[in-house]
Amino acid sequence: MPAFRWEAVDARGQLRHGLLDADTPRAARDRLRADGLTPTAVEDAPERGTPLARLGLSALALALLTRQLATLALSGMPLDRALAALEEQADDPRVGALCSALRGHLAAGEPLATALARYPRTFPPLYRGLVVAGAETGRLADVLARLADYLEARQALRQKFVVALIYPALVTVIALSVIAVLLVYVVPQVVAVYQQSRQTLPFLTQALIATSNALRAIGWLLVLGALALAFAFAWALRQPAFRVRWQALLLATPGIGRLLQSLDAARFASTLAILVASGAPLLRALDAAADVMRMGPMSAAARTAGTLVRQGVSLSRALREQRVFPPLLVHLVANGEQSGALAAMLERAAAELEREAERRLTWVAALIQPALIVAMGAIVLVLVLAVMLPIVAMNQLIR
Repeated sequence: MPAFRWEAVDARGQLRHGLLDADTPRAARDRLRADGLTPTAVEDAPERGTPLARLGLSALALALLTRQLATLALSGMPLDRALAALEEQADDPRVGALCSALRGHLAAGEPLATALARYPRTFPPLYRGLVVAGAETGRLADVLARLADYLEARQALRQKFVVALIYPALVTVIALSVIAVLLVYVVPQVVAVYQQSRQTLPFLTQALIATSNALRAIGWLLVLGALALAFAFAWALRQPAFRVRWQALLLATPGIGRLLQSLDAARFASTLAILVASGAPLLRALDAAADVMRMGPMSAAARTAGTLVRQGVSLSRALREQRVFPPLLVHLVANGEQSGALAAMLERAAAELEREAERRLTWVAALIQPALIVAMGAIVLVLVLAVMLPIVAMNQLIR
């Protein structure tokens, strides 16, 4: 039985989507209406059995492909010829095969959005939704250019985060490894001399010996326990209730919370700006923007704001009432509503929030690095004192 990917609006006005099996698109729509949903789109499902349907490009590869396609489309080249050109110059064979498959779907008379929907692991719902909006308004090339800017900005911000966190992560791993080697191999050989002297050892040295013996005896159990906790935490994060509570705790954490808030608000604003500028209805744009947010509490707040907008409340007031969106975003949205330049104000808000996130990331990294150095230095100091105190005590006895 064929499968169909669908989008529909429920009784509360929320946009929903999914996959179902039916004989025809009409049968699929009838099933959705029987479930109390109003279908807005029913398309052929992706060819799930083919390798290309399971293809997932990296964010960098998708951004590059989108930029190249947007450049060719802006030059006036038809989509099928643009895809053929991209197929010829693709360095990655998977990208070339994907362009060839998309060109084949277009040649069969399918719209670009329908062809993209056959490969959901490569093209997310936001991507396909923007293509639909661009095709409906006749501004597909402009929408692809905006989408390329969006993907490239996300990739650049992600790289900055990775670069900022590499140094603290390396320092932590190396320091913990050195300390483990000292406790397991070096310390026992040094303190064995003190134990043979049968003198009363300082408490710090006794604690160090006990810790070393415990690590040598049950160290592998501690490693297994840490791995089990990591897997349990990863599993718990997949549960919606726990994930929302954990994300709420992160948002309430000083420093980190404001950073995560700025990032999610910037993602919301930039997505909404692209959709509004491409001519998508505001209510549908709000649903799509809420879907791309990663923090559950903020995504829920965005959906609540969308519900208020459906009831006739202005967007700026709806965002202000949630009390989770930065004031900068709320004020710029209000200015955009008053001036009729909402998309431009949203783009400005997204840019300002991204810059604020970069500043906060720099500040957090600047705090983490010296804190790690101080913590590791304190641990090394304790080890040195535990080894040296018996020597000092022996020297005092000799005198």
